[in-house]
Amino acid sequence: MKPAHRTAQRWDKARVHELFDAYARTRDPAIRDELVAMHMNLVRFIAAKFSNRGESIEDLQQVGALGLIKAIERFNVAVGAELTTYATPTIIGEIKRYFRDKAWALKVPRRLQELKVSVMRVTENLTNNLGRAPTIHEVAEVLKLSDEEVLEAHELGQAYNLLSLNTEIESDEDKKVSNLLDYLGRADLQIENVENRVVLERAFEHLSKRERLVIYLRFYESLSQSETARILGISQMHVSRLQGKALSKLKTVLSDSSEALK
Repeated sequence: MKPAHRTAQRWDKARVHELFDAYARTRDPAIRDELVAMHMNLVRFIAAKFSNRGESIEDLQQVGALGLIKAIERFNVAVGAELTTYATPTIIGEIKRYFRDKAWALKVPRRLQELKVSVMRVTENLTNNLGRAPTIHEVAEVLKLSDEEVLEAHELGQAYNLLSLNTEIESDEDKKVSNLLDYLGRADLQIENVENRVVLERAFEHLSKRERLVIYLRFYESLSQSETARILGISQMHVSRLQGKALSKLKTVLSDSSEALK
């Protein structure tokens, strides 16, 4: 059995060389197609290594086949190397380029795509070495980048796979399942809050600095009157008076603004 296997292997190599000699003379597409068919197992093997990245194996094999064709077009039998050795990095490069350039849901500059890949690789290495997920700063130190650049790379994940409108969303309260399409056309409840916030900020301009501090500490930081008094270095009674005066001013200003909008 072993001699027969070696004979078949020599026949395959001889056949490949024979086909390449013929293709170099004629550039016959049929000969190239036969070479591609003979080496598709290599493409399938390499494509399988990338099959856990969210793309279908069929698409990856098609991209890998393009890399194989490019390798065949450039391969020189006279060099003495095997086509499989020569074609492997070309196929891998074509698949990686597919992930960088074609698999992004949104158009992202090449620099940011490469940054995303580097951050993912370093994050994976640090996770293995540290036994935990690394911090943004730890990843930034390895790549000699700022924390903001690493964060920007992480945010690019949203541009890689966009959510479908049919994506199911489960509510924690009633366990009902809906999808993003159900929310299209609904009124945005936060729009009114934005408008109210703008009006309130304008109303704050009518308060003194001390009155603004009291309102901020009492209603934004949720501190008690005694805690507010201690921070400002005044009595609790003084805080109560300032709070009452400030709220009265705000009520008047907001009431006037409401009347003006009618």
